[in-house]
Amino acid sequence: MVDFKGVISSLLVLTTGALIDPLPRLSSGALPRSLPAAFAQPAKPPQLDKMTVPPNFKVQLYKDNLPNARSMALSPSGILFVGTRTAGSVYAVVDKDKDGKADESYVIAKGLNMPNGVAFRNGSLYVAEINRVIRFDNIEQHLKDPPTPVVVSTSFPDKRHHGWKFIRFGPDDKLYVPVGAPCNVCMRPDPFAGISRIKPDGTGQEVFARGVRNTVGFDWHPVTKQLWFTDNGRDLINDTTPPDELNCAPQAGMHFGFPYFYGDNVPDSEFGPKAPPNLKPVPPRFPFGAHVAALGMRFYTGSMFPAEYKNQMFVALHGSWNSAKKVGYQVVLAKLDGDKVTSVTPFMTGFLQPGEQVIGRPVDVQVMPDGALLVSDDDAGAIYRVTYNKPVAPSKPTKPTAPTKPTAPTKPTAPTRPTATTKPTAPSRPTAPTK
Repeated sequence: MVDFKGVISSLLVLTTGALIDPLPRLSSGALPRSLPAAFAQPAKPPQLDKMTVPPNFKVQLYKDNLPNARSMALSPSGILFVGTRTAGSVYAVVDKDKDGKADESYVIAKGLNMPNGVAFRNGSLYVAEINRVIRFDNIEQHLKDPPTPVVVSTSFPDKRHHGWKFIRFGPDDKLYVPVGAPCNVCMRPDPFAGISRIKPDGTGQEVFARGVRNTVGFDWHPVTKQLWFTDNGRDLINDTTPPDELNCAPQAGMHFGFPYFYGDNVPDSEFGPKAPPNLKPVPPRFPFGAHVAALGMRFYTGSMFPAEYKNQMFVALHGSWNSAKKVGYQVVLAKLDGDKVTSVTPFMTGFLQPGEQVIGRPVDVQVMPDGALLVSDDDAGAIYRVTYNKPVAPSKPTKPTAPTKPTAPTKPTAPTRPTATTKPTAPSRPTAPTK
């Protein structure tokens, strides 16, 4: 879902249902590689004291001064790479002393074409721009002097409307690269409105899933290895329709409805009648609220949080741009039972304050090696770290000692019998005089 405040709201709707591209162009008509400052809102200072998480959880600042921080990827050594959209930059964030707060940040690249997507594989950082994927080799050893990137693929469309990408390597060692619909709602050929995948060298491109309007977050279940992803529903129906979606694609070749159906396979008023006769779209596993802008998501695989969080899902709801009442603006926890979503509840809130004051917009989530959860905020240009402290069980009261049994009184000792008087010794008989 597009969210350039004050820009998209002025869009005109064409008779085809597509939206006019509001983004600035060069005099030649070409698109600039990054947006002018007027199109990128200044970062707001993070307000940690207003963030709310469940009891025994805590929100801390991991790193600020990262303008437009969005999608995240982690290297095995713990370096966090962060993509942007309007800033045109890619950052590397380093926690050198492993104390849970980043010490340094580096600009790996700037002036790129909406480099939202980042992924890491075998020492190389992959970055997705609008129409291409590039790669920075041996990047961990060259944070201060990044190498010239290798171009992996230039086979993606150059349409900017929903053209920014979230990318990740799947269990099959292929890079999954979505291409959003270049419109609010329209019919376009492959690879639009789908999720494609390529080999690490850029070859073998194929469409994995279709009917996906605009996904900006996905992950594979740690046990089943099935792909789960968010999808943003179309605009300009009303404030409650259609829902954003949480979907699951256990295999390639599935169709998820767009533009013909939305939600629980409700036909779109314009494109529903045009659906192929044999189309069997897959309904969502969970319908979020309309316009909440469900973006980044991850399964929790850490060990810091309580056991009930294991293999459950965190989803960042970026927040609405065109609803009469703002919705979203939070991180939610989606609990699963097998492949069914049993509940979705708020986990991290406070981005939307009373009076609809927006102080942040969550974009992506990342599980760290120590089990902490990172949350990126492109509105504040910051990354938060959520931790859990196990409550200390109260000490058990000491069992009172049983009173000592009184000792029985000592039996009086019998008086000592007087000792018999010693009989006097008879006087010695005088010795006879010596002869």
